[in-house]
Amino acid sequence: MIERIGIAGYRSIRSLNVRLGELNLITGPNGCGKTNLYRALRLIAAAGWGGLNRSLANEGGFGSVLWAGPESISNEMKRGEQPIQGTLRSKPIALKLGVLADPLSYCIDLGRPTPMGSMFDGDPVIKRECIWNGASLDAKSLCADRRGSRLRCRSGKGKWADVDLPIAVGDSMLTEYADPYAAPELIVMRDQLRNWRFYDTFRCDAGAPARLPSVQTFTPVMADDGSNLAAALQTIREIGDSDGLSHAVDAAFPGSRLQIQNGEGGMQVMLAQSGMLRQLSARELSDGTLRYLLLVAALFSPRPPELLILNEPETSLHPDLISPLASMIRLAAENSQVIVVSHNERLVQELESDEICISIRLQKQLGETVLEDGDLLDQHGWKWPAR
Repeated sequence: MIERIGIAGYRSIRSLNVRLGELNLITGPNGCGKTNLYRALRLIAAAGWGGLNRSLANEGGFGSVLWAGPESISNEMKRGEQPIQGTLRSKPIALKLGVLADPLSYCIDLGRPTPMGSMFDGDPVIKRECIWNGASLDAKSLCADRRGSRLRCRSGKGKWADVDLPIAVGDSMLTEYADPYAAPELIVMRDQLRNWRFYDTFRCDAGAPARLPSVQTFTPVMADDGSNLAAALQTIREIGDSDGLSHAVDAAFPGSRLQIQNGEGGMQVMLAQSGMLRQLSARELSDGTLRYLLLVAALFSPRPPELLILNEPETSLHPDLISPLASMIRLAAENSQVIVVSHNERLVQELESDEICISIRLQKQLGETVLEDGDLLDQHGWKWPAR
């Protein structure tokens, strides 16, 4: 389980580390930085898939995602006694991302490349990348250490060995080197990051993939665009929590029954509602009803992930569906670590009423995303490795 997330130098996040539990709620007013924290998690996962630089490019490039404020914000600036202004930088420009977890922790430090006169000089390079055992980063716990293109790994006997393989400065060691004997930790960490599951705002327009028939194949994990919704729901009915699925549908739409039809075009979602003479297909469902079924398929997955992240799951849902949604989220937290990003007051209240929920309230302070009522003790215990 992830114990902390560390982020430095990303958009509105100058420096932030957040403690996590089994069920976590990230909330706060619009513009406080909730989405930036969510995107930072996606970037960490991208290191495991090998798409970190592409993800940064899709966000506008390395220069556009960096913290744009002063390197440090003095107490005088916070009190309004001194204008916010830049100073001579004492530290290199960097974007740092990391997680403290059990059994392995990971961090990556990206910086600017040496200018080569190339059109790709905007791509960041990885300055440092580390994996260590436990939550404390020190010389004894470090088991994989990458500086630039040089990688060294600690063997089972505790001795360091250089890897005779130059790694491209823009690629993560997680995807560029795999040896189950010399460096099993790299494989374990890569697989952990790849196991994270993200569900963002689902498309529910007339051409949404979820409204089309699904390919008829066993589907324990729904795609992030919902294109295999019907197959995912049928898989839950056959090998998952079929009773929980039926209860979730009935709690939201009393008297309704979910059916999956199999035809020549593939599998289709059908909903039989009380008082109606025929079933409604996915093409006919309202945006809110379809989105709720997508969340049902995500939260009742027969193959629960280690980490499940939901970004504003309440979008387009009728207020009456918020309580059933909260119940599903709490149930999912029994099998996965869950992070929910939301500013919906009712959903926030529903989740915060659970004693296992950790509420992470963010706010903006002089353009910087910080923890509401946070202090220096909240940031204690996180250590970034030097370059």
